[in-house]
Amino acid sequence: MIRRLAILTAVAAAVAVGAPSLHAYLKLGYELNGRLVGLSWTKPVGYLITNRNVTGVTAAQLQSAVAGALGVWASPSNVQLSSQFLGFTNLDPDVDDGFTVIGFRSRPDLDRTLGATSFEIDAVTGQFIAADIFLNSFFEWSAAANGDSTRFDVASVVTHEIGHLLGLGHSALGETEPRSGGGRLVLGKRAVMFPIAYPRGSVLDRSLQADDIAGITDIYGDADAERELGAISGRVTLNGAGVFGAHVTAFNSATGDLVSGFSLNSNGEFVIAALVPGVYIVRVEPLDDADIDGFFDEDFPPNLNFRVSYYTKQVAVPKGGTSGSIEIKVRAK
Repeated sequence: MIRRLAILTAVAAAVAVGAPSLHAYLKLGYELNGRLVGLSWTKPVGYLITNRNVTGVTAAQLQSAVAGALGVWASPSNVQLSSQFLGFTNLDPDVDDGFTVIGFRSRPDLDRTLGATSFEIDAVTGQFIAADIFLNSFFEWSAAANGDSTRFDVASVVTHEIGHLLGLGHSALGETEPRSGGGRLVLGKRAVMFPIAYPRGSVLDRSLQADDIAGITDIYGDADAERELGAISGRVTLNGAGVFGAHVTAFNSATGDLVSGFSLNSNGEFVIAALVPGVYIVRVEPLDDADIDGFFDEDFPPNLNFRVSYYTKQVAVPKGGTSGSIEIKVRAK
């Protein structure tokens, strides 16, 4: 749960701050007068681009990448999103100025962070004022159509950051291994919103996967989404008590789609929404092979003391409805 009301920050390739929501996705939000307010845009996303070129990417190319990423997030069926480019500016991103600004800044002190998204919130009224994205020009970037093996792909990283700007936190659908010099190397992932970027040269994060589509539809879905899609709801329990922070995955055995979320209260309750109707295999695991602070605030640590488990039956997700509450019982390690 994010405690900072003035500015909320989500960091791309290294660490991020995410806020538990009423559903199982990690969405971004803040607490106001004891109430959790999720971040979402109720009007077109109007943004400025910092007029600063870096080696490999001009300001105009960055604007093209941003427009493309916003289009990608708006492309799923039944998602209602719009945006407007307001022009180039000398303003820097990540500054409390009341404008949504996207651009490059050099932050060599953040040598594991490709980019970051921050939000400006009125701490008194709770009004969402603006959001900024900065890309770290300490790294080498490329706007090449097919990527550049020696540089990070600006379109891919911008697509991840736009996901944050639209209100999504991180997905845990990915596998990594430690690097010898520090940090982690991505072996594979099933979501653009996984917190660690692919290596230089990869353009894979330009396209959304099933988990990203479910998350953005859950926030911005129209009335047809509610009628056409379904959900899985339930609890994760250990010896009868709820498990907070369990990673729950739903695998559609017909399509191969994988969508995940977390149990986000002390009762172990979760809801994975915006699912294509069908039959799912539901699995639960502890978040014990990832950097916890990429998903949860240190004041709300998840329970890691349980074993991987599956729900005992396949779960049917109906059109326009839920599976009914299921209970996934786990055992202590």
